Amino acid sequence: QVQLVESGGGSVPSGGSLTLSCAVSGDTARHGCMAWFRQPPGKERERVASISPSESNTYYADSVKTRFTISRDNAKNTLYLQMDSLKPEDTAKYYCSAGFFGLCDLGTPSHYRYWGQGTQVTVSS
Repeated sequence: QVQLVESGGGSVPSGGSLTLSCAVSGDTARHGCMAWFRQPPGKERERVASISPSESNTYYADSVKTRFTISRDNAKNTLYLQMDSLKPEDTAKYYCSAGFFGLCDLGTPSHYRYWGQGTQVTVSS
């Protein structure tokens, strides 16, 4: 059973930065596309960023382009999300996911097999 554990969430003022980490049990290189999703209260889960198995291709939602950076370290079995210039609208629970073997820029939540429990990010204005 693959387990994903997120860390690094918290509360920051607008314009601040946070780095989320996702520790994966098992070999991340075998888990296909990996991604970060977020879900604000009362809204659907949306994909924020995703990354290919080889770490060479990354994809971002328009709302976070130029502000967020996704990366994965297959040697450390860890996925990261560097978030800069945070805005109040970035407030949500952030989830790490893995296990999608299609086109990494097209995956929806139902495509991802493995999920973490989520970590809360709150940005105050």
